[in-house]
Amino acid sequence: MRASHFVWSDATGWTGDPAARARANLVIYFGGRSALSNSARFDEMRVIFPTAHILGCSGGGQIYNNDVLDKEIVAVAISFDNTRLKLVRKPIASSEDSGICGAAIGQALAAEDLAGVFVLSDGLKVNGSALVAGIAGAAGSRIPITGGMAGDDASFTDTLVGADDAPRHGRVAAVGFYGSSIRFSHGCAGGWDVFGPRRRITKAHGNVLLELDGEPALDLYERYLGEEDAKGLPGTALLFPLQICNPEHREANVVRTVLAVDRDNRSMTFAGDVPQGWTAQLMRGNFDRLSAGAADAARQAHQGVGDVESVAILVSCIGRRLLMGQRIGDEVEAAGAELGGKTLRLGFYSYGEISPHAASGVSELHNQTMTVTAFHEIAG
Repeated sequence: MRASHFVWSDATGWTGDPAARARANLVIYFGGRSALSNSARFDEMRVIFPTAHILGCSGGGQIYNNDVLDKEIVAVAISFDNTRLKLVRKPIASSEDSGICGAAIGQALAAEDLAGVFVLSDGLKVNGSALVAGIAGAAGSRIPITGGMAGDDASFTDTLVGADDAPRHGRVAAVGFYGSSIRFSHGCAGGWDVFGPRRRITKAHGNVLLELDGEPALDLYERYLGEEDAKGLPGTALLFPLQICNPEHREANVVRTVLAVDRDNRSMTFAGDVPQGWTAQLMRGNFDRLSAGAADAARQAHQGVGDVESVAILVSCIGRRLLMGQRIGDEVEAAGAELGGKTLRLGFYSYGEISPHAASGVSELHNQTMTVTAFHEIAG
């Protein structure tokens, strides 16, 4: 396996190793919505990489080694020696279709030699929990599923996913990796601190939270945010995610972030399921803990890869970027230090991260985490 970075900017166009162009069979890219909304960018990639599958999405910033970029598009061109690939894309109209969409993707990718799945989805029209469950149910629960939900900074206006075509909204796409040569490793960690009382989710439907302890969910958030910050919902809620926990399995808690609010119904829509009967607790972060979480995720992934030439895709949450501000480089540098100099790195800031849970090993949707997917090929 060989891999090379490519970067597009308005000033220079595409730059990268010319020798990697013709041999690449997979290109993964991330960019801002404004840059990707111009179909010319995909057309250029198709000319540069004539025989490759091309998969990517919009985000709230692009990770390029130890840098976080805003206006550029970052890509990795990969040439596999012994790994077969299959790219699948499906349209999606609303979050209610997420499970069905996931099952269709899983069925299309399922095979005895399927080794891993990397998925990118629309960030606003998808229930990530149901999507991942659908893929796993059809492709097999033992298959690692990683990836993320496309982003749009903190505006929550439109998100884009491209899969061998120009990026568009209302899309889920995934690439399956097949064979005995590919090796996947992954890591997932947060770094947020819980605060306030633990509350019970007393009314919810899928990823729509209606009540906590019998009280409208939006009322609780507005009280904690204060009058001014409450006006900025859902964006301001990114700084106060929700940790939810199954009372019967407290070690396998997950974090949820807000995608939308309904002020008339006093409800909140999250990126993934908020099951009725589970407990919920507000969270807040600090710079050092978030950077340590990113390092932990990278350490988990690196342990499965070792000190070999590899590719690592980092998917972090837009809420982490908003909180850390000018110090956002701290978390990508911390992750890079753990991954080492032989690992080529890129990624994006998302509306939801997909990875096996560090405790349970079950692939699922996370929010406000750093997830790392690392892979390489062994000699066939």
